[in-house]
Amino acid sequence: MMVRVRRPRRSAAIICLAMGLGGAGWPAVAAAQVASPVTSPAAQTIPGSDLPDDPTMLDPSAPLAPLPEIGVAWPDLATAPGDPMATMAATVDAAAERRYRWRVDGIDGAGELVRQRFEQLSTLDANDGEPANAAQLDRRAREDAQLLTNLLRGAGYYDAQVTTRIEPGNEPTVLLEAVPGNLYRFAGVTLDGVTAAGDKAAPLEKAFGIKPGDPVNADTIVAGEARLKTVVGEEGFPFAKLGDPQIVVDRAARTATLDLTVGPGSPRRYGRIVMANDKLFDARHVQEIARFSPGQPYDSAGLDDLRRALVQTGLVSSVEVKPVPGDTPETVNIAVTLEPAPPHTIAGELGYGTGEGASATVNWTDRNLFPPEGALTLRSVLGTREQLGAIVFRRNNFQGRDRVLTAQFSAAHILRDAYEAKTLSLSAGLERQTNIFFQKTWTWSLGGELLTSDERDVIESTGQPRRRTFFIGALPTSLNYDGSDDLLNPTRGFRLGGRISPEVSLQGSVFGYTRTQIDASLYHPFGDRVVLAARTRLGTILGAPRDQIAPSRRFYAGGGASVRGYGFQAIGPRDANNDPIGGRSLAEFSIEARVRTFGNFGVVPFLDAGNISTSPLPRLTGLRFGTGLGVRYYSNFGPIRLDVGTPLNPQKGDSRVAVYVSLGQAF
Repeated sequence: MMVRVRRPRRSAAIICLAMGLGGAGWPAVAAAQVASPVTSPAAQTIPGSDLPDDPTMLDPSAPLAPLPEIGVAWPDLATAPGDPMATMAATVDAAAERRYRWRVDGIDGAGELVRQRFEQLSTLDANDGEPANAAQLDRRAREDAQLLTNLLRGAGYYDAQVTTRIEPGNEPTVLLEAVPGNLYRFAGVTLDGVTAAGDKAAPLEKAFGIKPGDPVNADTIVAGEARLKTVVGEEGFPFAKLGDPQIVVDRAARTATLDLTVGPGSPRRYGRIVMANDKLFDARHVQEIARFSPGQPYDSAGLDDLRRALVQTGLVSSVEVKPVPGDTPETVNIAVTLEPAPPHTIAGELGYGTGEGASATVNWTDRNLFPPEGALTLRSVLGTREQLGAIVFRRNNFQGRDRVLTAQFSAAHILRDAYEAKTLSLSAGLERQTNIFFQKTWTWSLGGELLTSDERDVIESTGQPRRRTFFIGALPTSLNYDGSDDLLNPTRGFRLGGRISPEVSLQGSVFGYTRTQIDASLYHPFGDRVVLAARTRLGTILGAPRDQIAPSRRFYAGGGASVRGYGFQAIGPRDANNDPIGGRSLAEFSIEARVRTFGNFGVVPFLDAGNISTSPLPRLTGLRFGTGLGVRYYSNFGPIRLDVGTPLNPQKGDSRVAVYVSLGQAF
């Protein structure tokens, strides 16, 4: 940015600056000092001396020049007010170091940003609390005076004057007194060459946003340039060029003119993806990830989106996406350069849950074993109530952005209060996922599952143990709508989701049934610190009696993601041994107030309710209620949740207190 100043003619003036001595041995610091030659006193003969005139001898009655840097202790001399010795002693004391305070006056009308930036860059503030002598304070005050002058001029106050002085005392105060003067405004703003953009010229001028009458503010100009660079790319001009802003300041009129040269070039359409290398992906896969297609009008926002999506794969350490001339004058190709990141990941997790026991999980993943983005994961869970081994294949961005293809084979042993199951499972699915980088409004999933499960439970009426083997095939499908404003910490909006899974089971004979579940949640803010959140979950199994359905496929309630205050799967009908047996229908309700208290912390009082029924339709009778209080720590990656709940109408054997810890809100 170039600024030229047009000064009015005026007569010369002589400015005299003086520096006096302040009390308590601290010299008053002037806003500016004019260097002048030092003239040594004339050589004099000391009366009564036989020595010849010596030019190096000084008249002892002559006043001393200030010696702020002297480091020699001066004797304690008793002097009367006005005595020349008092001046001498005060001058020597200027070398003493003391803690100080500082203050800036006169900039309240210049905007809070000027004050904030001054405090960030101030030398006085950076050394606040450290002792300093008079010379150091003088230097810091002058540096800060120049800083404040520059900041005021950047805000449009070109006549700004800043003076400094020190209020003496045991803890001196350095004062910077600013007189901003008049705010300069633009008398004219010109975007040379913008008309070459044709019908896109008006959006470009609007994006720049600076017009005659606006303050001559450096931040506004920089922001206008940034907006113009963004919009000129979004309007289809990949090779636009912007010159440096030329600003001419007229001090007599207290105005300025701004001239910026814009060379938009010609509008283009997307051509093809050009890869610098294919170590990770080829051009075809990158095109599947991109949200633009060849032939569409160029938009630089598409490049920014593609860059973020490539980073989000986790397979690259650096990404460069830029426009290059296309195969024809009307097109622009997109050059993509990728550097691979380490492909292997090892992750571990330790956990404990009431009803779930303690567990340790270890995952090993090669994230690109089957290019492009074909990951293989070996997963192992060792726990007191669960053991699992699984091989998982996962391909991200499968024939489209955010589509995930998965296939999994697992062997698991699960021990619950309701049942014990040893299961072999083979499943596959295709889904459209959401994530914290690209939160989706609509998500869906389609899948298939084959499993065999050896399960042990008890006969409800007698409590006698039994063992059965089930062969099950299922086709789970889901559709979800997310109208909330945040994936992990929603504050407004709502969510609605449904899941249906037709299943066929072979246990003695072949029979079929359908599992259906609906989830809904609502979020409403009250001011800036309170969010009221509510949810409901309804589920049903149609087509078979409860006892015929495998225990692992029934509905259960209770726990941190269900009805808090109760143990995991503890709500619902129980057998003769007081163990839960699950049911065919589910009803759950929750309401909580998320209150931000101080800093990154908040509290969440909550009330949950739910039940399990043997009937095919959910019932609102016999609800179990749980209440409690939660604490939230709002980190950069989402809230960390700690909830402590207690059952209001517990069943026999229910614990009085339950604790839950997780990442993200309860719903």
